Amino acid sequence: MAARGKLLGGGSEDAQAEEERRVLEPGAAPFGNFPYYSHFYPPEQRLRLLPPELLRQLFPPDGPETRPILGLDVGCNSGDLSVALYKHFLSLHDGETCSDASRELRLLCCDIDPALVERAEKECPFPDALTFITLDFMNQRTRKVLLSSFLSQFGCLVFDIGFCMSITMWIHLNHGDQGLWEFLAHLSSLCRYLLVEPQPWKCYRAAARRLRKLGLHDFDHFRSLAIRGDMASQIVQILTQDHGMELVCCFGNTSWDRSLLLFRAKHTIETHPIPESLIEEEKERNRLRFCRQ
Repeated sequence: MAARGKLLGGGSEDAQAEEERRVLEPGAAPFGNFPYYSHFYPPEQRLRLLPPELLRQLFPPDGPETRPILGLDVGCNSGDLSVALYKHFLSLHDGETCSDASRELRLLCCDIDPALVERAEKECPFPDALTFITLDFMNQRTRKVLLSSFLSQFGCLVFDIGFCMSITMWIHLNHGDQGLWEFLAHLSSLCRYLLVEPQPWKCYRAAARRLRKLGLHDFDHFRSLAIRGDMASQIVQILTQDHGMELVCCFGNTSWDRSLLLFRAKHTIETHPIPESLIEEEKERNRLRFCRQ
């Protein structure tokens, strides 16, 4: 688990202050599970790029399915972004806790850190719609049991959409190239659509540097990674060439220079055609991108 560090009895006040500083330092959490994540990367930066009507576009309310839209949020931390996404897609305002629309979306949110999950459960304003669980997503047996249990409540085998927001780097650093490939394979097999925010390579270097600065051991795989460079392109390649997904749209970049990429499993093409509005938006973004080059 992350180096949150438990204080030993008899420690001085200076030692306690130093330990608290380490807890709040992003590099002190080698799985990315540091507290107050949303203070560093506020949810609003992602939300401003995502159209509120996205889920209504992908899953029209007049479609044949009457069950809720099922979402999977991997690496939810303390749930701030999970709650923000839920409110954003359902157009709920601050303080609004009851809405007919609240029955349209169910999110299963998981994180490796039980302390963060406990905090998310306590602070979530929508406990009927958001479920938080402690899960090491790379543990195949536990993953299968917990995710299947949730899906079976709705008679489903897969999620409608998955959210993977700034998680890929931590999987990659802790599980290597093969681990990243397997992680994306699992996600693509579990979700019809997948929204991914990959960390760029400069974040890898920064994470390793912070870890060393704190006197902690280096990531096991950092120096041996062959998948490196333009990580957004690398992840697009893995998902599209190896795992049967297609890139639907890039919603742009956050202020911290991370792309928001929407993928779709190719086997969902017939039952869920891509909305024309998303196609046109992506064409326009590509046109502007080439004009700037």
